[in-house]
Amino acid sequence: MGDRENDLKDNPPREGHYANYLQIGFNCYEFVLDFGQNFADNGAPFLHSRIITSPTYLKYLLETVNNSLSRYERDFGVIQTDGSSGHE
Repeated sequence: MGDRENDLKDNPPREGHYANYLQIGFNCYEFVLDFGQNFADNGAPFLHSRIITSPTYLKYLLETVNNSLSRYERDFGVIQTDGSSGHE
């Protein structure tokens, strides 16, 4: 088997889901992040993914996301949060 075949066997492709909804819960041991899709005309959001992690790893995750956002804005411009895309 070639390297690509071994890589696919050991790391099969992951299924991706679009998320525009996030619900967060926590206790003293862990954080629970539920991701889903919410559309105005569908009522309750459809939750499709759950991540459960420790407070320490959530902090690492947030640092990683913030670093990625900074690099994205450096490359593509500041992300607008007023509903516009920022890519006029």
